[in-house]
Amino acid sequence: MGALWQSLSHFRPSAFLFSEIRSLLYLNNNVKRTFAFFQLEYVNKLYHFAACEGAGIILQEDLMAFQGKVWKFGDDVNTDEIIPARYLSFTDPKKLAEHVMEDADPSFPQKVSNGDIIVAGKNFGCGSSREHAPVAIKGAGIACVIAAGFARIFYRNAFNMGLLILESPEASEKIREGDTIEINQKLGNIYNITTGESFKVTPIPNFMDELISNGGLIEHIKKSGAI
Repeated sequence: MGALWQSLSHFRPSAFLFSEIRSLLYLNNNVKRTFAFFQLEYVNKLYHFAACEGAGIILQEDLMAFQGKVWKFGDDVNTDEIIPARYLSFTDPKKLAEHVMEDADPSFPQKVSNGDIIVAGKNFGCGSSREHAPVAIKGAGIACVIAAGFARIFYRNAFNMGLLILESPEASEKIREGDTIEINQKLGNIYNITTGESFKVTPIPNFMDELISNGGLIEHIKKSGAI
């Protein structure tokens, strides 16, 4: 294990909060490849990981990775199913979240938990252009929506509101409700912890990735100093 810590010492100390290291796999010369995972309290829930091979170490920083339980929906989920029109007088995200996906699954607002993930089919978010739809999803604590494809206006609204959405037809088809998946946004990977399958996602343009990191368009503009 000494070789590992010696290697880590070459990196800037601010990149690591050693007190927050949750687990470390011991290395020995007989192991061809061993991975050590570090869960860190870092900006925007960033995770760092070290991939250790033999006595060497490869570090990749600022990889956004998170896990969540999957709720599955089909094709053509429209905005009226995401947040019915009868609730559009609400503007508070938490109030909207009380009715999210209500017309698609009446019990969904009661059973969804913070950090869960929606996986859906094609044309997710079709229908009206209401911004309430991504706001309601984000307000419910949904970490990400994965779909085979998104309606064009919903796609843009989601980024403007700071809701992470990812396109992957293969993941949409193969991931099942109740699965636990891990998403690595920076690498463009989805790993199904339940089944062991991995999927690639369509890369997000850098400027739209910045919108997500900054919490949406308005916060992005504020941080840029424009207002």
